[in-house]
Amino acid sequence: MNLVAGVDSSTQSCKVVVLDAESGALVRSGRAAHPDGTEVHPDGWWRALSEAFNDAGGLADVRALSVGGQQHGMVLLDRDGNVVRPALLWNDTRSAGSAEDLTAEVGAEDFARRTGLVPVASFTITKIRWIRDHEPESMARVAAVALPHDWLTWRLRGYGPAGCSPLGPDLDELTTDRSDASGTGYWSPLTGRYDLDLFKLAFGQDAREASGGSATAAPGVVVLPRVLGPGGTAGRVHPECFSGPGGGSAIEGGIVLGVGAGDNAAAALGLGAKPGDVVVSVGTSGTVFAVDSSPGSDTSGTVAGFADASGEYLPIAVTLNAARVLSSVASLLDVDFDELSRLALEAEPGSGGVVLVPYFEGERTPNLPHAKASFHGLSIASTTRPNIARAAIEGMLCGLAGGLDALRGQGVRAERLLLIGGAVQNPAVQRVAAQVFDVPVVVPTPGEYVSRGAAVQAAWALAGHRPDWPVALDATPEPDFRASIGRNYRKASARADSGN
Repeated sequence: MNLVAGVDSSTQSCKVVVLDAESGALVRSGRAAHPDGTEVHPDGWWRALSEAFNDAGGLADVRALSVGGQQHGMVLLDRDGNVVRPALLWNDTRSAGSAEDLTAEVGAEDFARRTGLVPVASFTITKIRWIRDHEPESMARVAAVALPHDWLTWRLRGYGPAGCSPLGPDLDELTTDRSDASGTGYWSPLTGRYDLDLFKLAFGQDAREASGGSATAAPGVVVLPRVLGPGGTAGRVHPECFSGPGGGSAIEGGIVLGVGAGDNAAAALGLGAKPGDVVVSVGTSGTVFAVDSSPGSDTSGTVAGFADASGEYLPIAVTLNAARVLSSVASLLDVDFDELSRLALEAEPGSGGVVLVPYFEGERTPNLPHAKASFHGLSIASTTRPNIARAAIEGMLCGLAGGLDALRGQGVRAERLLLIGGAVQNPAVQRVAAQVFDVPVVVPTPGEYVSRGAAVQAAWALAGHRPDWPVALDATPEPDFRASIGRNYRKASARADSGN
């Protein structure tokens, strides 16, 4: 049996799955926690990766692996391969003003045409502008800008800080893939190249793509990872990486290292998503994305026209508020998730007129980074625990339904909705989803689909062709669309939006 491994280095944790390369069957898995916060030193990801490999039984029998990672996180490196400052993650909103400045300087229409997106605080380009404007001492040290999965792949190949890695700080060996590059705001899905003029506008310095071999960068020229194609190989895991108990590899020739991907593109691979499928992922953030054959260009910025990891495109809308909406309201009601579900199912669809607009962490769709959550429609009669519980679920899903509407507005076909994420195992979430979305909903069997998608890449790099692994379904909620839920939510959110 040939085994392949996939890594999901997400906001909250690192997950590893080891699969049979032929069938996609899970053999074993492991995980480890990441540090909390929207600003995290990448060394924490590296330690968690080692712990997750050990928890998964090591790599001794693994022939290939690949890394899926949270998108947009800004990893700044100096000429010696050191991390200049903690990485700003996708959910760090301090660069909202920088996003507004860049949009004003370039124009939303031109930005969308050149990169498939309009800047918001999540994207890397806004974070590098923020560094330029607020941390000149950090900016002066920057020799390369990478993303979380780029940095982990580079480290796995043996590169890193001088004196602390087998191969040293060769920045020209940094690699990425088209899906992750397309989330930076300075790479074009349409041309397949970096827009170096946009990078310079944001950071004030020239940049170039890594050469893939030892080269000496001119002073002041920032290195950007080389973009590898779908199914490509970044190299091999260096034998000294994780060579302790449970680590290393006994496979002759070492472990093939796939190109890697951004988390949503990896999830699409793991789910085997095809045109007509829309994926709604309920995690730390909420995402609505689809595989499409044409690059997108939404000048409103609601839909980002990313590239995917298969050679197609991945139009996506993202909400900052997803599963944590449920945990926040469960805490408010002093219940666990099971009790929250039971309470929610006691209430009628529409929650007795109670609506939660769930902007607890600000919001990205719509772009309201400084907004706050609000309840609407509360009366003496409607303020009940069941209505509050159900309004939390309806509000979270209605925010995601707005993302689906935005994708359709860009011409995306929606024939089936795949609902994934830990929160969707809640029976109330499944039932309410069938009432909020006007598309048949299916719930794939619980699994780590980002790491599974990375394992697809590993198998692809190993065999030279993309595997076609089956995906089992756990639930198919009976369609029960209630248009009134969405209407009430849109009215309440319009009032909330106008007040922020």
